[in-house]
Amino acid sequence: MPTRPGVRTIDERAIKAHADLRFRSEYDYALFEYYRSAKVIAFLERAGVPVRGRVLDAGCGGGGMPLSLAEEAPLVVGIDPVRRFQDAGARLGRERGHSNLQFALADGMYLPFRDGAFNLVLSHAVIEHVPDACLYLRECARVLAPSGYVYLSTAPYLSFAGAHLPRLKLQVPLHLIVGRRAAFATFRFLARNAAWTLKEPANENSFIKAARRGEIKHDDLLEKVRVERLRRQIADAGLRIVREDLHVTATVRRLPARVARWLRDSVLTQDVLISNMEYVLAKAEARMQDVRTPRGGMTVFQSSSVDE
Repeated sequence: MPTRPGVRTIDERAIKAHADLRFRSEYDYALFEYYRSAKVIAFLERAGVPVRGRVLDAGCGGGGMPLSLAEEAPLVVGIDPVRRFQDAGARLGRERGHSNLQFALADGMYLPFRDGAFNLVLSHAVIEHVPDACLYLRECARVLAPSGYVYLSTAPYLSFAGAHLPRLKLQVPLHLIVGRRAAFATFRFLARNAAWTLKEPANENSFIKAARRGEIKHDDLLEKVRVERLRRQIADAGLRIVREDLHVTATVRRLPARVARWLRDSVLTQDVLISNMEYVLAKAEARMQDVRTPRGGMTVFQSSSVDE
């Protein structure tokens, strides 16, 4: 059997090595995105969703993920409203000779593509940063081919991962105690006056970086993602959930499976204890496809982080 190309195999050692270097430059961050995207490709493969045809990364950042997708599909387009990809993903694409990889400066809420243009649309940790999540999802649905799929990942804003805030050395969920606005202002103050209280080192903390440059950091978490709210937004955009994986925190995973499932599924706790959400979506009017799960059947609202 021939060796699989590129980044198909998840290399945890490479991911860790590039994670440690990712804040040195946009180029280094794009390399980290490239190796990390093996996990997205593996998720899609487990779900039976092929990376084929025309692929759109609707919020590509530095451009590392489109680079990995270009090893799988004949045409990949990465768009972002900020030209981060110019000296990162585009450079990596040239270095690796990918003539099938394109980047464009574009707004995900107003995609400059015709209806049904793409077989696969990816949105990796993007929706929480767009001003109008509903419009963004409708645009993803509009450019999706009738038999295509959307990959969507995000996290509830009340969780540590989804809050996109620094962490105190003394583990206190400040955003849950005082609210997001007060927590954001507090971290901005600490970054300027008491950076030693923050867990992340200065090179990994955008609050400290902004403070040292004399800049005012603004909150870029524009969509306050919640599990039930996101499900409604997906439906309102004309999409349906083919697969939903809700990954809970490590603390919850250590609990008995029945307790962990209750915490994951309860509206009282899920937005705090779910650290990542992954979806496969399709057009609501499209014919149901046989999308595989690790156990062989089609599943809606499945979470591998608790049940497997």
